[in-house]
Amino acid sequence: MPSSTTGEQPGEPDPAELAARYGLARTTARPSLLGYLQQLWQRRDFIRAYSSARATAQYSASRLGQLWQIVTPLLNAGVYFILFGVLLQLDRGIANFPAYLVTGVFAFTFMQRSLNNGAKAIGDNLALVRALHFPRAMLPLSSVFVELRQIMISMCALFLIIPLTGIIKGTGDTIMWSWLLIVPVVGLHMLFNIGISLVMARIGAVSQDINQLLPVLTRIWFYSSGVFYNIKYFGERIEPDWLQAILFPIIKLNPGAVFLDLYRTVLIESHEPLNLPLGLNVWEAATGWAVLFLVGGFLFFWRKEEVYGRG
Repeated sequence: MPSSTTGEQPGEPDPAELAARYGLARTTARPSLLGYLQQLWQRRDFIRAYSSARATAQYSASRLGQLWQIVTPLLNAGVYFILFGVLLQLDRGIANFPAYLVTGVFAFTFMQRSLNNGAKAIGDNLALVRALHFPRAMLPLSSVFVELRQIMISMCALFLIIPLTGIIKGTGDTIMWSWLLIVPVVGLHMLFNIGISLVMARIGAVSQDINQLLPVLTRIWFYSSGVFYNIKYFGERIEPDWLQAILFPIIKLNPGAVFLDLYRTVLIESHEPLNLPLGLNVWEAATGWAVLFLVGGFLFFWRKEEVYGRG
């Protein structure tokens, strides 16, 4: 008698047909893009609670607790002020250098930490990824919301620092109606950070080596974004002229410089916005970067949804 090569008995139903009939699907299968978005929306309360718990636990072992969310970037800004403002005197062309510097440090820290945490979002949670079925994008999203809480606290500190330094420096920087625009500024910045976090989450899931390169890459980004110096003042002094014609527009349009300039334009009255290439204003450039990275980053991450946690 002929033997069955499939191991199925005559008349036995095909498992694939049964699965299709009763709506069963592989748990590791990548859902449709719309289905994936729906799953994330259904779990929005968990994302909010998980990010809040992570933010609270981050400083739970320290005596000052959540105060470190303000103290740490302020200490960094103090170091940069002494080094670049006092010793190297890189405050040329900046009316209110302390406010300029602190705003830059706070805003860049939001980007840097979102990028770094995104790269570790899958690797640091492998046990959770392998044990439970959920949209993996929840992990990098949660890491960005942790940093969103940080930047909101930092903005409250800035609302005190800017008028105070305006009085000390005599620049006239004070409370302005444009401060209300900080809400859409942070919103655009958050969307951009979600995008870069998703990009780095996929790269970090494939290769942990990226975590060794990130300190170097973020340091280059830091120095090219005008955190502690006026991009216009130094960019116009790039030589020879052909190199300036290439590098200066790239430096001004890099997303780090764009978002830092947007914060300063809204918060610091004495700040002169960058003259961006292509006739763009800073709002248009920031919106473009936010949409590009949010959409591109989400698609880039979603396409490998079924492979995260394997290997």
